[in-house]
Amino acid sequence: MPTPAAPELSRKPGLRRDIGLIGLIWTSLGSIIGSGWLFGALFAAQVAGTAALASWGIGALAITVLAFVHAELGAMYPVSGGTARFPHYAFGSVAGASFGWFSWLQAVATAPIEVMASLNYLSIHATWVQTGKNQLTAAGYGLAVAFMAFFVLVNFFGIRWLAHTNSVATWWKLAIPLLTIAVLAGTTFHGSNFGHQGFAPFGVEGVLSAVSTSGIIFALLGFEQADQLAGESRNPARDIPWAVIGSILIGALIYSALQVVFIGALPQSSFTHGWADLTFADKAGPFAGLALSAGLGWLAALIYIDAVVSPTGTGLIYTTAASRVSYGLSRNGYVPEVFERTTARGVPWFSLLFAFLVGLIVFLPFPTWQKLVGFVTSASVLMYASAPLALGCLRKQDPDRHRPYRLPGGLFWAPAAFIVSNLIIYWAGWDTLWRLGLAIVLGYLLLGGSALLRLNPRAPHLDWRSAQWLPVYLVGLGLISWQGGYCSGGPASKASCGATGVIPLWWDMAIIAAFSLLIYAWAQAVRLPDEAAQAYIGPLDVLPGH
Repeated sequence: MPTPAAPELSRKPGLRRDIGLIGLIWTSLGSIIGSGWLFGALFAAQVAGTAALASWGIGALAITVLAFVHAELGAMYPVSGGTARFPHYAFGSVAGASFGWFSWLQAVATAPIEVMASLNYLSIHATWVQTGKNQLTAAGYGLAVAFMAFFVLVNFFGIRWLAHTNSVATWWKLAIPLLTIAVLAGTTFHGSNFGHQGFAPFGVEGVLSAVSTSGIIFALLGFEQADQLAGESRNPARDIPWAVIGSILIGALIYSALQVVFIGALPQSSFTHGWADLTFADKAGPFAGLALSAGLGWLAALIYIDAVVSPTGTGLIYTTAASRVSYGLSRNGYVPEVFERTTARGVPWFSLLFAFLVGLIVFLPFPTWQKLVGFVTSASVLMYASAPLALGCLRKQDPDRHRPYRLPGGLFWAPAAFIVSNLIIYWAGWDTLWRLGLAIVLGYLLLGGSALLRLNPRAPHLDWRSAQWLPVYLVGLGLISWQGGYCSGGPASKASCGATGVIPLWWDMAIIAAFSLLIYAWAQAVRLPDEAAQAYIGPLDVLPGH
């Protein structure tokens, strides 16, 4: 039998409910509007041409479906580190530990991505930051450490101070993209740019590949941050659904508008070598380059400033998220109990410091923004894939629990969202997924070591039966990707990415859909018994705010 979950109140001083609706929305939206707006439009256009607009539509629709699933779960189970804990409730320890690792992996790697984005822009005026190959110098690495230390310092002041700080930064992060949209649309917009070389010069593969590999899904990630902080929300029943759904809709509208004005503002000289090799008057990113080409130096200056502010704000939030996910993993008994230790302000200090140290290591094997994006996108969506599985199960395992938000047609949308998740992962390409596979193996070694050494006295019984579908799911998805034709660099990189291309276009997506439904049905069939699931959920109390 599973070990009953300890209530959140059991460890003093514990987490505190200090964050309201606006703070939650701004937390999620602040995560969504980060370095993605600085690079996403360029990379999407390079892979899909004008059809990048369709790619953004597909990405927004896919993320919205997942957001609705998370809205029900987050409101129903207002716990810290929610995305790591929903599969724990439905499938027990083995599946919970696995998806918890995926959740922590994407959170801890995102803060370094945002720092890299800032450093890429700083290097235009401070050449000592990076080498000619966009890799950090020793001095640049020291500056990266300073950025990461700043994230930790802000977090140590507590969730209320963090929410206020993030609110100010988010207003700025919204203002600059909106100003850029308005100025470029009004001063330098060429309708003839749309349809250059045809609407979709790289075909359907380019459109779909751009969703996962060009920063589209990465840019839209972050809506789940409200779930991660649900255990610190003053009114989670009302606020979590609004924060999750509202943030993704606002973010999707802004990013789609940015793609439109980016394509429209391109000077004809940019197309000298076609979409795949767009060029600018300045190397400091697409929008700064367009502003300089149009003689808008003042706008370029604002974008340079925002290139530090926006990624910094997002990195700040993901540092928070990484510490809360590891706190949640410890609450579930997967990692040492020390990760639950909190300060008088309710900050899980050891989890925070550990995320800081691992974030510094991430800079070493992934020295550029581009190399990190595809990896984190895949890890993020793999994490999201657990929510539809958990929703289908918890509707049956915990039917009497109050659902402040109930997703209409949830038993249809749950398997649909699982299919969508797996398609996004597949479109990332084999050369991304095999690297993610190595990180998954590393995670199992670390989690297994913690369990064998009994570093957490509440380490749960291993629920192998309820997770029997998981290895088939992970290996099967990898094999389909290997035999498919998608690569992280889009159709142009097929020769070097390692995918065999044996499974033709459209057939591959049909196979992914069928495989997803098979895994979904299997997972539902072997879910934890109702009593065991409710024992894992346990009381959900936390200390009230003051």
